[in-house]
Formats: sequence, C-alpha cells, structure tokens
Amino acid sequence: MRQPVRREERDREQEPAEGNRGGGVVAPAPGVLRRRVRHADLRAVGEVRRELRQLLSRWAAPDGGELTEVATLLTSELVTNALVHADGGAVVTARVGDRLRVEVRDWAPGRPQVGPATMEGTSGRGLMLVRALADAWGIRAEGFGKCVWFELGGGPA
Repeated sequence: MRQPVRREERDREQEPAEGNRGGGVVAPAPGVLRRRVRHADLRAVGEVRRELRQLLSRWAAPDGGELTEVATLLTSELVTNALVHADGGAVVTARVGDRLRVEVRDWAPGRPQVGPATMEGTSGRGLMLVRALADAWGIRAEGFGKCVWFELGGGPA
C-alpha cells in the first residue's frame, strides 16, 4: 500500500542563494545527484532523466529495471511541474542508499494540488502518478517556495 502524503520539517542543508540558480550539475557526494535547472528549460527534463539513470545504474536495487523506470517517470513529472509552474528554476536532488529519495525544490509560493485529470487535458497527472507509484511522498514548505519529494525502494518509509 502506498504511503499518504506527509509534511516534513525543513532539511538542515541550505539551498543556494537566490542569485545562484543557474543550470548545471553541482558537485555531489557519491550516490547523490544534484542538479540546478533553469526556468522553462524543458530540455533539462531529459538531461535529468539521463543523469538519474546513470546514478541508478550504479545502485544495486533488487528490482533495478522497474525501479529505474518508475523513478525516471516520477522525476520527469516533478521537474516538468517545477519548470512550467514556478519561476526561477529548480534544484533536483536524488540520493541513493537503502531507498531512493528524489527532491525537486522550487521558489514558487503555494503548494501544488493533486487535481482531477480530464481526458481532454494534457496536464494534471503528475502528482497523481507520484501518489500512485511512490512508496512515500510529500511536500515540504521552504522559506521561499517548496520541495516536492518521493521515495522508492525498500518498502514503505
């Protein structure tokens, strides 16, 4: 059974200053992907997917293929949401250990809402997919903006 959305307190790790939100990979620790993406740069979605696949190819997950596909899909949805709906770009962080945790941080006020998708619409399915496929997920308010995250692997959190 999937875990419901849960709220978290702000992480101790601080995000880059507002003026330091350019695109590109930030030097991460082993087992960590950290990438800044620029506002409306939808090419970055494919780049993040490739980088996440590379990270996961080095992680010994029991169901590696399926987990990689789900992680890639969910990450694509969250990054696209941040780039389309939030000004200022986003920071994507993925950490592997016993579980995979992906966080997408943006600087837009307000919380995203899981809304009904229509047959005619081309949007409205991203958070529904995260809710349905992630082992755990949530939205954490930040000083400016928010962080939407999910976890996969190792069973429920």
